[in-house]
Amino acid sequence: QLELVESGGGLVQSGGSLRLSCVASGFRLDRYAVGWFRQAPGKEREGVLCVDSDNGDAVFADSVKGRFTVSRDNAKNTVYLQMNNLKPEDTANYFCGADAGNRWSRCRWDLYPYRGQGTQVTVAL
Repeated sequence: QLELVESGGGLVQSGGSLRLSCVASGFRLDRYAVGWFRQAPGKEREGVLCVDSDNGDAVFADSVKGRFTVSRDNAKNTVYLQMNNLKPEDTANYFCGADAGNRWSRCRWDLYPYRGQGTQVTVAL
């Protein structure tokens, strides 16, 4: 069974940091592009960032550039989203997705068929 599980969300003050984890089971995540997506209430899901299978190339949403970074721990079959200088507008449910086609430059939810259930991030003023 192929599965992705996110964790690390929570409540944080504006300016704070969180690190989200996306753990894969049933497949090797280092062979897939991984995307982080988020959806706030009443808004469409948006791509936050997507990274290629080698963790060498990535695309970032303009709103998170300079604040969010991505890394992999292949031994743990995990991809991390480090979020710094969080803002209230970052409040959303965050999802990770994986794409065997390594379409990292196209950071669209519909291209990442392996998906987690999400973890909530809330940034207070």
